[in-house]
Amino acid sequence: MADTSDLDKKQLEEAFETFSRVSAELDASYQVLQQRIGTLTQELSEARSQRLRDLAEKERLANRLALLMDALPGGVVVVDSAGVIREANPAATEFLGGQPLPPRRWQDVLKATVADELPSESELVLNSGRRLSVNTRYLESGDEQVILLTDMTRLYELKEANAREQRLVALGEMAARLAHQVRTPLSSALLYSGHLAAPGLSDDKRIDKARKVAAGLRHMESLVDSMLNFVRGTPFAWQVIEVADLARELTAAADSAVAARGARCQVSLDLPEAPGFIRGDRDALVGAVLNLVDNAVETSGKETDVALAITVRRDRLAITVSDRGEGMTPELCEKVFDPFFTTRENGTGIGLAVVATTARSHGGNVAVHSAPGVGSTFTIDLPLQASVKAASEVFAAATLSPDVEVDFAEDRLQQTWQAVGGVSR
Repeated sequence: MADTSDLDKKQLEEAFETFSRVSAELDASYQVLQQRIGTLTQELSEARSQRLRDLAEKERLANRLALLMDALPGGVVVVDSAGVIREANPAATEFLGGQPLPPRRWQDVLKATVADELPSESELVLNSGRRLSVNTRYLESGDEQVILLTDMTRLYELKEANAREQRLVALGEMAARLAHQVRTPLSSALLYSGHLAAPGLSDDKRIDKARKVAAGLRHMESLVDSMLNFVRGTPFAWQVIEVADLARELTAAADSAVAARGARCQVSLDLPEAPGFIRGDRDALVGAVLNLVDNAVETSGKETDVALAITVRRDRLAITVSDRGEGMTPELCEKVFDPFFTTRENGTGIGLAVVATTARSHGGNVAVHSAPGVGSTFTIDLPLQASVKAASEVFAAATLSPDVEVDFAEDRLQQTWQAVGGVSR
């Protein structure tokens, strides 16, 4: 009986000890759990506070962006894939009539506010006269596009005012050139005519003075005739010209002109075996090239070499005249094709202007490359046709279409006005 009592006591002590140990472990786990809960609560509070701060910052940025959009001097329009305006800032609303833009269609807004004629795809002219520059970008999603409108009216007005000033300056320069050209022979004529009235002048001297007066008057007449001929012009005799034939004629004419001045002409031809054709006036083209050759000889002097190169590259014909003269500065190169501009004492300033007019009338252009002390190279670039049929079609389109039948004298006057910075009508 005593043994049984001792056993129960021992088991009870072990059970109590186990209970105590488990209680201690549970208490430790509870403490750990409380610490973890505290940590998580703190982290959650910090995360919530950070999220609130982020939301507040995003709201601040959104408000600031809205303020910036409202304050932008340029118009911003957001258009969806269906062409419907989803957003527009106040500047865009003001530009495009002052009426709310969303949810109108972009094309409908343009029809209501934009003039019929568009200068270009990147520019709008409104019915009010305002000019807008247009730039379009698609968003990354690809479903919407942002259209930026910039008011270019003031800039355009300034450009127009500057162009008017430049035209006035150019007209003044042209008038000064004309006066300079006429002044020298006029002064000589006046001087010799005054001598004619001198008493005691012998008949031989009187005749000599009269001849000098007549020479001065003829020189002035020549200047006036050259200017009138340039302005009035003569109609071109259009025809289909084979490049090889034109090259032979240019070579012979240039060689004769250079040899007559005591210089030498070096000719270089680079023509394909297949025939090429151009639409043009044979005499006008030859005359333009001879003008360049004459200019090259004048600037280089006698006993020098003038190079003539005729080259075909794809669909272009290049006629190049080079000299080894004094060359020109970039400033002179910009003015060399202006009517009545010359650096020569007896020049009229008409020759190179005629070359430029001839090149433009043939659908081409003329360019100059020069450097002081090196020489100058003039290149006439003309469009080339691969067959007689193609050149004939170009010829027929230019001569038979009523849209291109323009009075030649009026056209030449407009070209002269454009050459000095004016705008054609």
